Amino acid sequence: MRLNLRSILTVPGAKLPFSFEMDLSDLDFFGEKPLKNPVRVKGEVRNMAGALLLTGSASTVLDVICDRCLKPFSEEMEVPVETLVAESVENADSDEGDEIVLLEDGEIDLDEVFETAVVLAMDVKHVCSEDCKGLCPGCGVNLNEEACKCKPEPDPRFAALAQLLDK
Repeated sequence: MRLNLRSILTVPGAKLPFSFEMDLSDLDFFGEKPLKNPVRVKGEVRNMAGALLLTGSASTVLDVICDRCLKPFSEEMEVPVETLVAESVENADSDEGDEIVLLEDGEIDLDEVFETAVVLAMDVKHVCSEDCKGLCPGCGVNLNEEACKCKPEPDPRFAALAQLLDK
């Protein structure tokens, strides 16, 4: 969504609210597509004495797989966004230029701003609960649902004693 800001560029104190939904279902994130639900975006751009400030948030429900037990689950995600908006940057060499979104013909591409924020806020690892026990490395059973069926391996340091007990 492109938002035209020409009406508030020269009016200190003016603000322009926005609200829309983005479809990021095609976004591939490490081989997964967790953004099957629409991303709801809302916020506003305010002219604060000649400086434009964009504030808003993006929220959605992620469909992910637990990295410990491989069980699919849903997780809510909310990403706050706050950035400066300008027509041009005087000192293009400064590090602050990365935090300023530039207007194109008096318009800002909100899709690009919020898609970038959502991607940067995505967690690499997802766990269904903090006390998730995961899968048994031997038999592969989900330890949250049932006990392990593996026979414990004897300590190799006691192998000689185990041979004596077998006799």
